[in-house]
Amino acid sequence: MTTPLRQRMIDEMTLRGMSPRTHESYLGAVLGLAKYYNRSPDQLSIEDVRNYLLHLERERHISWSTLNAAASGLRFLYFKTLKWEPAQMDIPPRKTPSRLPEVLSREEVDRLLSAVENLKHRTALMTTYAAGLRLSEVTHLRVGDIDSSRMAIRIEQGKGRKDRYTILSPNLRDQLRLYWKQYRSREYLFFGMHPDKPLNDTALQKAYTQAKEKAGIRKSGGLHTLRHCFATHLLEAGADVRTLQVLLGHTDLRTTARYLLIRREHIQAYASKFDLLMVPAKAPGI
Repeated sequence: MTTPLRQRMIDEMTLRGMSPRTHESYLGAVLGLAKYYNRSPDQLSIEDVRNYLLHLERERHISWSTLNAAASGLRFLYFKTLKWEPAQMDIPPRKTPSRLPEVLSREEVDRLLSAVENLKHRTALMTTYAAGLRLSEVTHLRVGDIDSSRMAIRIEQGKGRKDRYTILSPNLRDQLRLYWKQYRSREYLFFGMHPDKPLNDTALQKAYTQAKEKAGIRKSGGLHTLRHCFATHLLEAGADVRTLQVLLGHTDLRTTARYLLIRREHIQAYASKFDLLMVPAKAPGI
């Protein structure tokens, strides 16, 4: 059941064009607060909110990123929905420790992709890596987004509600053609249980985790690691940071520039620097 306060918050987020993931995150933060006190959030005091955040940090030991998300959701509720003045509730922004992502080598990516037996999952993971996509971007790719004549993939309404194009490498194009022959997707390229619905994010995450384990890869990180690998390997192949920024869809060049810190010192020359896939196009059993 949606309470009037919850609906007000949803309306405020909708008017600001916030993504479904942000809706889920912010509403989850407010729900956690309400459950902790067993009271409506608009009946709580400033100290109640601060004590709840301290509880999350000191007793539940949640991660910095999760605590940041909770604080952001509560700020939105009180500042935007309930119209409190910021001075009424001082929740300082949390500064997340700067950590560089752990990336796989090209050989490790090769082993990981080779370990995936399911053709749909294998092709989706290859697409994630070879085009540098976020999880939600690859699962929501539509058939018409693949432009083989221009060797490009269109990403519609990615993070920040921005459209962009990224590269379609020859190896990925060939793999997508093999995939198409078997699945004949109608709307979503990688569909789920229903042909008109996208592949479930959790299913693809699980496929990545299982493949990593099967390939004997012990490095940390989930499926988003493949996007980090795309960025790092392209820089190692000689791509410039500005081009990489466009391909990744980053607003701030500084976000892209951090990959300069994790590339190998000696850049290797590849036969085709924009074709990162070492694994040839392959259908199951071949």
